[in-house]
Amino acid sequence: MKNKSILLSTLSIIGLIIIQSCSTKAENKVAPALPPATYPVSEIQKTTVTGYESYPTNIEGIINSDIRAKATGYIQKVLVDEGQKVRKGQTLFKLETQSLNQDAGAAKARINVAQVEVDKLKPLVEKNIISPVQLETAKANLAQAKANYSSIAANIGYATVKSPVDGYVGAIAFREGSLVSPNDTTPLTTISDIDEVYAFFSMNESKYLDFIQNTKGKNLEEKISNFPKVELILANGKSYSEKGTIETSSGQINQNTGTVSFRAVFKNPNQLLTNGNSGKIKIPILYENTIVIPQTATYEQQGKVMLFKLGEGNKVTSSIVEVKAIVDNLYVLDSGVNTADKIVVAGAGKLRNDMEITPQIVPFDEATKPVSKLFKN
Repeated sequence: MKNKSILLSTLSIIGLIIIQSCSTKAENKVAPALPPATYPVSEIQKTTVTGYESYPTNIEGIINSDIRAKATGYIQKVLVDEGQKVRKGQTLFKLETQSLNQDAGAAKARINVAQVEVDKLKPLVEKNIISPVQLETAKANLAQAKANYSSIAANIGYATVKSPVDGYVGAIAFREGSLVSPNDTTPLTTISDIDEVYAFFSMNESKYLDFIQNTKGKNLEEKISNFPKVELILANGKSYSEKGTIETSSGQINQNTGTVSFRAVFKNPNQLLTNGNSGKIKIPILYENTIVIPQTATYEQQGKVMLFKLGEGNKVTSSIVEVKAIVDNLYVLDSGVNTADKIVVAGAGKLRNDMEITPQIVPFDEATKPVSKLFKN
């Protein structure tokens, strides 16, 4: 048993020596170096893109005529309904005229009395029986009676309220039985011509100057005539079928808001638009022969937009870029890169300065395609 125990101990020692020797040899072997990570790289090119600037807008018919009572009275009949199309001269409301008719009768009677007085005095003056002053006084009374009658007759005419324009009836604020007068702050209704509509919008001073300076023309009038057609985005987010034309600009900075006002006109053949509609005006901005980069090539640091350029030895260096505009998935640049540069177009958030990469060359057109994700890292 003793010899057997010694033999087992000897074998254990030999085994331990062999294991340690193998471990030392494994440690002395150097693992092969992995190649640098692969990143998509593209060469900068100049191109032409169209962007859009959007501005909130309010819609109004080209004619909005408030209909008000010209005489005080109770509404006897409402002859139209909201949304109804009416013609110029069409009767909209009738006011009660009973008391006015009575006044007109009395006024007519006073005219007759005054006329009789004039007729009676004429021969007496001719015969020098009475002074001509008495006749002139009677004539003055007759003229006053006629004027009074004319005023009452006009009020009777005003009791028939007619539309001054072609258009569509808006909300009707007063119904039959309501007492109305010329002093009411709320109109009876509004008649709007919406065959065409105006879209009013404003832009700040900086945007206005850019817009004007980038439009051809020697003066504001010529520039307005050369403004591009604009689009209207409705409140539901859909594009309106007709394109609009910018017709006017105030050309002056509003001191309270710091903005300049514009008015665009849109055709409205289906009366889809009406007073009070809201939406957004989209103005196309053409950027010709300019440098653009995909947004996927950038990252933000301390409020600055940055990207990585590929340098010597396939090492990358960070660079700040100045963004002029955003068009879809692209940044339009003012500065920061030029056509001699190659940039990493995806995965910038994983890179560090002087980091070596394996560049995967990607065509510029492919790198700037408007898709959600071009590359997988």
